[in-house]
Amino acid sequence: MGSTVQLLEPDIREAISERRFGELRTALREMEPPDIGELLSEMEPGEAAIVFRLLYREAAAEAFTHLEPDRQETLVEHLGDERTLRLLEELHPDDRAAFLDELPAQAAAKLINRLSPENRRITQQILNYPEDSVGRLMTPDYVRVRMQWTVGQAIEHIRKFGRDAETINWVFVVGDRLRLLDELPIRRLLLAEPDVTIESLCDGRFVSLNITDDREEAVHVMAKYDRPALPVVDSAGSLLGIVTFDDVADVAEEEATEDIQKLGGMEALDAPYMQTGLLDMIRKRGGWLCVLFVMQVLTIGVIDHFQSALSRATVLIVFIPLIISSGGNTGTQAASLLIRALALGEVSPADWIRVVRRELLVGLVLGGALGTLAWLLVISLNMLGIAPTTHAPLVGLSVGIAVISIVVWGVLVGSVFPLLLERLGADPAAISSPLVATLMDVSGLVIYFVVVSVVLRGTLL
Repeated sequence: MGSTVQLLEPDIREAISERRFGELRTALREMEPPDIGELLSEMEPGEAAIVFRLLYREAAAEAFTHLEPDRQETLVEHLGDERTLRLLEELHPDDRAAFLDELPAQAAAKLINRLSPENRRITQQILNYPEDSVGRLMTPDYVRVRMQWTVGQAIEHIRKFGRDAETINWVFVVGDRLRLLDELPIRRLLLAEPDVTIESLCDGRFVSLNITDDREEAVHVMAKYDRPALPVVDSAGSLLGIVTFDDVADVAEEEATEDIQKLGGMEALDAPYMQTGLLDMIRKRGGWLCVLFVMQVLTIGVIDHFQSALSRATVLIVFIPLIISSGGNTGTQAASLLIRALALGEVSPADWIRVVRRELLVGLVLGGALGTLAWLLVISLNMLGIAPTTHAPLVGLSVGIAVISIVVWGVLVGSVFPLLLERLGADPAAISSPLVATLMDVSGLVIYFVVVSVVLRGTLL
């Protein structure tokens, strides 16, 4: 699809300059809305506004939803108030609310007040829900039927009102006060006899979200049940709207991006990388870097404490990088695995005993392998004259034991910390790889110096 956009873009710009708008409109009709959105993102704002005005209403509304928020705002500025208002009226309620939420409060209020009474009421209702709640993702455009209807009546109803619905893959059965009673896949309706009742097709089983649920819950539930749409109910069980897979996919991408950025040892960015200002970038990244930098003072303190031992056996200094890397690598591996497992719902803090048992076994096996490799490395380096010592076997034994101990400690720290944060209600992704690595630098050196002090006492020390 991307190559199609690149091929068309020069032609479109030429058509604009030559004012061949009829030809351009025909070319745009052959493109899919996501490709149009990509094209608009790559064009100058003035040209993008011209192209946007040539789109048919439905294509324009859908293409608009594929733009980044900053590009949406820029395009709106070039469209003018009247055309912007018509665009907002065409958007689905959830997309309209998402766009208005990105605008400055004064500009958003101005546009909301000019919406039609029904759209204004729906938009304000969505915007009144908590920012990260399912209510912000919900659209009230869905198809509902009644228990006492026949299949024929239901299908006729879908033909009449389904055009405005976000999706008709699922039809929702409601009772008094829109209480959700069941949900039916459209396939079941299409394959049923026209004269049977909706009630005869129902089994009373359905999956729903609460209006106040966190939006991440929508991601988990939709993935668990493999659904393109989920109903949203209030505390009384009344159906308020639905959440569709495209909105949930956007949330999943945002949450994954946020977690990945936190794992890199920084605060999550509020905007795409290229749209993030220099000062914001420095602020997001500098805070954690300063904290981690100061924490390395503990490493300096540990080395200073064992300075006398190091002065008597300088060969031990050679293996400090090996010690630091083994602890940091194993710790960050375990932390990354557990953070992702928590995000996917594969484990919970209640599983801590099973996690510790599992990681302890993994740490012993990995530590044993790395410890053996460390012993062989010390012997080999001594033979090559790179790290010569008169007690190579003992030095190799002390380094090997230290590596085993550090690897076991690293996997335990890396796996337990995310579980502890989750239990305390904090974000497990805050235990980022750099933080775990820094903690393992300090504790790993302590373990190393304690082990060599015991093993090499009476020989090198």
